[in-house]
Amino acid sequence: MHEQKEARPRRIVVGVAGGIAAYKACHIIRLLREAGDNVTVVPTRSALNFVGEATFAALSGNKVATSVFEDVEGVQHVRIGQEADLILIAPATADLIARIAAGRADDLLAATVLVATSPVVVVPAMHTEMWFNKATVANVETLRSRGITVMEPAHGRLTGSDSGPGRLPDPEQIVDTANAAYEGVSFGQSLAGRRVLITAGGTQENIDPVRFVGNRSSGRQGYALAEMAAQRGAEVTIIAGNTVSLPTPAGAEIIDVLSAREMFDAVQARADRADLIIMAAAVADFRPDTTGASKLKKGRDQESLSTIQLVENPDILATTVARRATGELPAQPVIVGFAAETGDAETPALDYARAKLARKGCDLLMCNEVGVGKVFGETRNRGWILDSAGGVREVADASKLKVAAAVLDAAEAFTEQAAQPR
Repeated sequence: MHEQKEARPRRIVVGVAGGIAAYKACHIIRLLREAGDNVTVVPTRSALNFVGEATFAALSGNKVATSVFEDVEGVQHVRIGQEADLILIAPATADLIARIAAGRADDLLAATVLVATSPVVVVPAMHTEMWFNKATVANVETLRSRGITVMEPAHGRLTGSDSGPGRLPDPEQIVDTANAAYEGVSFGQSLAGRRVLITAGGTQENIDPVRFVGNRSSGRQGYALAEMAAQRGAEVTIIAGNTVSLPTPAGAEIIDVLSAREMFDAVQARADRADLIIMAAAVADFRPDTTGASKLKKGRDQESLSTIQLVENPDILATTVARRATGELPAQPVIVGFAAETGDAETPALDYARAKLARKGCDLLMCNEVGVGKVFGETRNRGWILDSAGGVREVADASKLKVAAAVLDAAEAFTEQAAQPR
């Protein structure tokens, strides 16, 4: 892991190549600066056709250079890369990726990457045909084989009327990925060819058209799992309940649902095609036994509002495990549950999680100790990963993307162990 030095801010190089998405680099720089990082922007000459040098200098607070012949006496073409704690290139064009893969050093940005010993994160942005071109595919594979993190591009509107994979991801996604790479998270293609089904967010159980029974889940952890799985090459489907506004993970299919029963139906309809199922949603255990067709009035419907009868919702996790046990799920997926627990005077949260793992029969269980200001709606998470063999691994406080990596690492390790001959 690349340890952060407490005595000074991180020194981050933001490389910018010459594509229309160069304007998004301004937001990336601002996010890094707001986090306290010392940012040096190294654009290619082409990038300055899209965003001027003065803008990059003002946002970063540092001088901007593009040529290896600037500040020659300070050996700038070597020094910037040597001193960097992290190099983040966004956007990276097909041309820049090709030059880095070839080991070129014909401008300051390429030279900086060539001398770097810090983590390097490359964020492609280009037309779909360029992204899928065999030359680009080979160049990306080359970078990844050298330990460089190459993000999968987003799907969406490109230059002109074109649409498809090749769009630069949202700045927040880019910064989260860069921070995770800095902390040593692996973005290798370990899930390439695998189909991953993830539930995310909270469910809402309607009382009437206005009111509902719900919970505090934001969906951030489920989306972080989807983002990490997509960046590791998986084909990802998200069954999303009520979530905050979150950017779509690269190439993921999103199925929007509202209630626990809708989520149950959506999961069961797709579980037979999944290699890995992760139940990260906060699903309501109960729902009102009746739903008002119109808003219940305080005076007229006082009795209905003051006493709401609840009935139990179907158990999505237990049902999926049972279907696997009977062979109804041909892919025999690894199944990961989540437990949002609170301890009490008699029993700690971890013991409740152990009981849930045994009761549900899933392979792994991520336990979060939740509460007001804990986990739900926050950008960080912590807890324990339990496995069906009795193992417990503590997950220290970290970004939800890093926690997602820990969950996927555990699921991949479980898959490998299960595949070993007995």
